[in-house]
Amino acid sequence: MKRQRNAKIIATLGPASSDGSMIKRLFEAGVDVFRLNFSHGSHEDHLRRLTEIRKLEKESGRPISVMLDLQGPKLRLGTFEGGSAELEKGQRFRLDMNPAAGDASRASLPHPEIFKAIEAGSELLLDDGKVRLRVESKGSDYADTEVIVAGRISDRKGVNVPGVMLPISVLTRKDREDLAFGLENGVDWVALSFVQRAEDIDEARALIGDRAWVMAKLEKPLAIDHLEAIVERCDGIMVARGDLGVELPAEQIPELQRRIVRTCRAMGKAVVIATQMLESMTNSPVPTRAETSDVANAIYEGSDAVMLSAESASGKYPFEAVSMMNRIVERVESDPDYRAGIDASHAAAQATAADAICCALRDVVALIKPAVTVTYTSSGFTSVRAARERLATAIIAMTPSEIVARRLALVWGIHPVANRNAHNVDDMIALACDEAQSSGFAQKGQSIVIAAGLPFGESGTTNILHIAKVGECGA
Repeated sequence: MKRQRNAKIIATLGPASSDGSMIKRLFEAGVDVFRLNFSHGSHEDHLRRLTEIRKLEKESGRPISVMLDLQGPKLRLGTFEGGSAELEKGQRFRLDMNPAAGDASRASLPHPEIFKAIEAGSELLLDDGKVRLRVESKGSDYADTEVIVAGRISDRKGVNVPGVMLPISVLTRKDREDLAFGLENGVDWVALSFVQRAEDIDEARALIGDRAWVMAKLEKPLAIDHLEAIVERCDGIMVARGDLGVELPAEQIPELQRRIVRTCRAMGKAVVIATQMLESMTNSPVPTRAETSDVANAIYEGSDAVMLSAESASGKYPFEAVSMMNRIVERVESDPDYRAGIDASHAAAQATAADAICCALRDVVALIKPAVTVTYTSSGFTSVRAARERLATAIIAMTPSEIVARRLALVWGIHPVANRNAHNVDDMIALACDEAQSSGFAQKGQSIVIAAGLPFGESGTTNILHIAKVGECGA
């Protein structure tokens, strides 16, 4: 299953893509990572999908990554008499803790943390911003507001509070139960919803430990104020543009996306672009031209992965959506301007041994143009650090850990391989040559470049760079 591209594809599983045959079709069409969205479905549903993925992994011989996406804290209104109410611009509207059904004058908002955080002048967005309220006055259990943007509001619609740091945990009780279930069943990535600050990552890490890599979903504008600290503490970032677009003007999202991608690339962390990438393919076998450009732009910026949500989970054309995304990525990466842009946006290295080796690796690859680069890693550190350089070759990431191989399946340019431990440097070189040839990346007589760290098995020790020729190193 050698991919003809470097950027990866994430597809969400759901009612349209739950059976083993469809999961296999999506994988063969180009999916590298399957996302299990715990905002929907039962544990039994997700376990069935995960079981099918692991079965497919054994059949294909290629590590497949599984991402558990936690729902996160959802702030919602209560119910309304008759199910809904019409709000007029300029009218007064009260939000309170009274659980009684609401009407056109008031509604229940069973979240004391909101009343604690808001102030006069704060804005509240209802139903993804379709209705907008401004706080006139507040108490410990109520807020009197003015309707700024009118509209119909109905039962249990979501509430957003832009510009306000809410004193809530990033993990609800449901999230903790879902997290325990996912870790027990071997998910590879955990996506945290509604991250506001770096301490949210610490809270999740305390529960996750080293059992999975952590991805922070940037859905709140306040998270952008702490961007560098959040990126530093997690393993990856998801640019969740749909939720960001609720609390920010739509015209700001492209600029923010570029900033987030630049920051992640500079800090050597995986970055995923998500939400509405091929949205029209939920109901259409072909995308809009704007959508194809949106996917292409994410690849031109150097993102590690692009993600499908409803398109693959509940849409009518999940296979076609994955196939289209695969073709777009391959097309962009074959454009000479793509390589020029990637090189021009390369971030400066830091004064560390790992950066020195990987910077040298980038120069060596550019000069001698080997068939492939091979990284040997126990923790994934060497491979991720090499991927930061956006090398001009694919990267075979060899690791003795099947778990690490699965996690690396999300990272740009990496073809992960779970292999046995190398006994010494000569054995490592022989294994690298064998794998490069057997995987179809190199032929006898071609050069490969190898990066690794000594002593073997110790994380963060990238300190070896070696050039070998296939056929002269045990292959």
